[in-house]
Amino acid sequence: MLDLQAQHGAGSLVLGGNVFGWTANEEQSFAVLDRFLERGGKMVDTADGYSHWVPDHKGGESEEVIGRWLASRGAHGRMTVATKVSTHPEYSGLDPLNVRRAAEASLGRLGVETIDLYWAHFDDPDTPIVETAAAFSDLKREGKIGAIGLSNYSAERVAEWFEVARAENLELPVALQPHYNLVERDYETNGLRAVAETESLKVFPYFALAAGFLTGKYRSANDAEAEGASPRAGGALQYLDARGEKVLAALDSVAATHEAQVAAVALAWLRQQPTITAPIASARTLEQLEVLGESVRLELSDAELTSLTEASSTAA
Repeated sequence: MLDLQAQHGAGSLVLGGNVFGWTANEEQSFAVLDRFLERGGKMVDTADGYSHWVPDHKGGESEEVIGRWLASRGAHGRMTVATKVSTHPEYSGLDPLNVRRAAEASLGRLGVETIDLYWAHFDDPDTPIVETAAAFSDLKREGKIGAIGLSNYSAERVAEWFEVARAENLELPVALQPHYNLVERDYETNGLRAVAETESLKVFPYFALAAGFLTGKYRSANDAEAEGASPRAGGALQYLDARGEKVLAALDSVAATHEAQVAAVALAWLRQQPTITAPIASARTLEQLEVLGESVRLELSDAELTSLTEASSTAA
């Protein structure tokens, strides 16, 4: 079994691949991946659907970029590769035949014999979990995937997957990918953290910087509309309310104490939460990657963690 714990300790970060082939061209993507590997990075996370929403894209662009990088650097043995199934336009959903075909397509784009960690990207209510779980189990036993992960599942559906997998003697999931960050904290109370603890799941939160809001760059609508702003910047504005301003003020205070970037503090808070193995965050430039790397070296005190938690918990 893929030993995610050995590869991702308390001080880890997973590089998100959603920007590769989209807001980061191939040259920029290769530069970020090179630097991430040089600095000790060990895991990149993508999906077969990235970035089908872009005009003239079909899905799989991120996997293709990562695959060419892996081949040109001979890096697969040094970099854990995680990808997902269910959102590619040609491979939508999680019925068994679709899962197998999607996995084969991802293997081809990535240019590898085994996908280290294969995520069920979104729950498929039209397919019985026992059928999906069996399809993933078969792929693992055939060596086409190294480990199974669940993304965007409710706690009840995660528990159901484990129940049917045990009943049918199937391979069990080892990882969970929830939406969780300093301003999106449902993970703590919706049962997912509890099931992660019960099943000893490795937890890799996505949207770790809340669409860029937790970088501190977007403090007004003008910031999100400014020249050079990320195409995703508009999503940050949903958090710009009284609660969001309190969170930014708390982040600013802690960042000043450590002479650190706001984004690094937000990621450090997330990394130090119970059950978290490593946050997932993306970078389209080397400058952005440096900030992510700073978060790995940053250890917040109990008082600092409490100040951030309380600021985020305060009703607007």
